[in-house]
Amino acid sequence: MYDVTIIGAGVVGASIARELSRYMLKTLVLEKNIEVCQGTTKANSAIVHGGYDAYEGSLKAKLNVWGNKLYSQLTEELEVSFDRIGSLVVAFNEEEMKELEVLYKRGLNNQVEGLELVDGDRARELEPNLSKEVIGALYCSSAGIVCPFNMTFALIENAIENNVELKTSEKVESIEKLDEGFKITTSKSEYKTKYIVNAAGLYSDKIANLIGDNEFEILPRKGEYRILDRNAGDNVTKVIFQAPTKVGKGILVAPTVHGNIIVGPTADNVDSVEDTTTSSSGIEKVDELSRKSIPNLPLNQSIRVFAGVRASSDKKDFVIYPSKNAKGFINVGGIDSPGLASSPAIAKYVAKLLNEQGLELEENPSFNPKRKAILGFEHMSLEEKKEILKQNPKYSKIICRCESITEGEIIEAIKRPAGARTLDGVKRRVRPGSGRCQGGFCAPRVMEILSRELNIPIEELVKENHGSALVDSKIKGGDR
Repeated sequence: MYDVTIIGAGVVGASIARELSRYMLKTLVLEKNIEVCQGTTKANSAIVHGGYDAYEGSLKAKLNVWGNKLYSQLTEELEVSFDRIGSLVVAFNEEEMKELEVLYKRGLNNQVEGLELVDGDRARELEPNLSKEVIGALYCSSAGIVCPFNMTFALIENAIENNVELKTSEKVESIEKLDEGFKITTSKSEYKTKYIVNAAGLYSDKIANLIGDNEFEILPRKGEYRILDRNAGDNVTKVIFQAPTKVGKGILVAPTVHGNIIVGPTADNVDSVEDTTTSSSGIEKVDELSRKSIPNLPLNQSIRVFAGVRASSDKKDFVIYPSKNAKGFINVGGIDSPGLASSPAIAKYVAKLLNEQGLELEENPSFNPKRKAILGFEHMSLEEKKEILKQNPKYSKIICRCESITEGEIIEAIKRPAGARTLDGVKRRVRPGSGRCQGGFCAPRVMEILSRELNIPIEELVKENHGSALVDSKIKGGDR
């Protein structure tokens, strides 16, 4: 019998797992995919929003501002790159300036730190490549950027190191209410648990339906993006938004913690939560509107386009509440933007709800909040490189030329708690395949390392998830 079972291992589920590992609990995380971080978390804007956009009194407002404040200490403990670079919401006319004044007042009511309305000249001092057509901006110095992949991996690693259990490739098929707790049946096994947290992202409404909850519906919204080469990284230094619309925060241009530029997203309602297709019309919209903000943006240095699906709900707010049908079941649904920014606060809020439902939260005296990051060879000093090569000669072999990723880093990504099991899993942890050639050179070599370290045939490796095989069969007479 587990104390708590969390369904879903995106950044929200991982945050909750890590938060519950502070207490003397037997906690289980169930994930239907091969690895963690394979849903909405794998494809979003990577922004830690300030909190001025969410309406006063909403859960989004409360948890965004709270979560933002938690990020500095949390990322320091987990050794995750986080840069509080600030954001600008830009206006091109007086009508949009009125919208910025609304956002400014809302931000003050939400107790957002570092808010300032500035004119066009001041905006261009803060971001020199801004369009000359910008007449003003809302500046938020507390906004930042983070890698959602590394954030999720760090959270789940730290949770596992503090005795949380993770089981992947286990799709939840049914949930039965027992006299004490629940019985969860997955595609592989059965589990009994006293409490359940439904953090299933795009499928959170379907999981809620399993215990008779029909209070919210996920309305998937697709966003298309473009990623620019690191050579283009100096073109922007802050997160640049345009005045928001009814469907989102508009097209943004922002640096990433890895030195690239991310541009997007669109905001299109789609029928399927799995619709991550890109379109020429969507990318053309991204290009046109991004250049409105940054006219000289070198879109010809694009290295990838992709799409993600947001778990928006019909409630227009985060849907976090204890089920009325089954005591001990907590729904955590509708986590679209600003979900990444809010995730540390969502975790604490859920822990509080569980406690109110009867879960005893006795502090774990052996809880260790610290996690060591994988050492990036490219970013080491000369002395650090000499030392790591003495300890592990695998760091002498460069596998990914574009990003200067070594075999040692790839092996570490595989060997970690909740380590990489797929080609994209390695890519998201240590970035081989994230550069100009997008894996054209290094993918076969990464596959060989995965096959060797996991001791599985190369034909069984997948790019990302079930059904994405990389190799059909060996060439007759070939040894690989």
